[in-house]
Amino acid sequence: MHWVDDAIVLGARHFGEGKLVAEVFARQHGRFGGIVHAGRKTLPVLQAGNVVHVGWKARLPDQLGFFHPIELSEPHATRLLDDPIALAGLSSAVTLVHGAVAERQAYPQLYDALMVLIEAMPQNAIWPAIYTRFELGLLGALGYGLDLSRCAVTGAEDNLGWVSPRTGRAATVESGAPHADVLLRLPPYLTNPEAELIDGDIADAFALAGYFLERRLFEQKGEQLPEARARLIERLGFAGRL
Repeated sequence: MHWVDDAIVLGARHFGEGKLVAEVFARQHGRFGGIVHAGRKTLPVLQAGNVVHVGWKARLPDQLGFFHPIELSEPHATRLLDDPIALAGLSSAVTLVHGAVAERQAYPQLYDALMVLIEAMPQNAIWPAIYTRFELGLLGALGYGLDLSRCAVTGAEDNLGWVSPRTGRAATVESGAPHADVLLRLPPYLTNPEAELIDGDIADAFALAGYFLERRLFEQKGEQLPEARARLIERLGFAGRL
């Protein structure tokens, strides 16, 4: 068994003397683990969020296998070392992917969405909004997407402002207003790319995505949302960027 692909590093851990077990999210092959022969030049390559060109091989398909070669393409993690909030965003995104996607199943659209987010992270003004869109895209890629195309009550496609926590369907500002105490707010920028961000939009988007990530995905696996995501939200809050 052998394949070669572009991949995003999800993390690595020591595995005996002189070896590491790395996990990557490959565009055409999904989440894969493999053994890497460790060396001084290897550890910087395997920083979570870096993009690598990698080959995987094993004698049998169900074996752990080896990564060789594993070559650095884009050192995204290194580029964000001076921006702790962006680095927290990178950590949260790759941790969500690691915890959410099935092993050895390709999600090329999700890979592309993660790449868009990672490449936007040096741009402080926009990446938190892209991050929240990525979380909703993650839900969709795994079959738990929300229906934000039209109002579930009236069928209207404009002025959507709420989401039902039960159905994941949208409602207009007017039709949802009487039930605001039980609905989740839908920030306009999530459905209208031209909408202007206002204070509280990013926080509401995190709350919306987090509600469904937790209940439709992580709770079903007997797990909680990753702590890395909570740390990101905390850092953004302290910086006044929610």
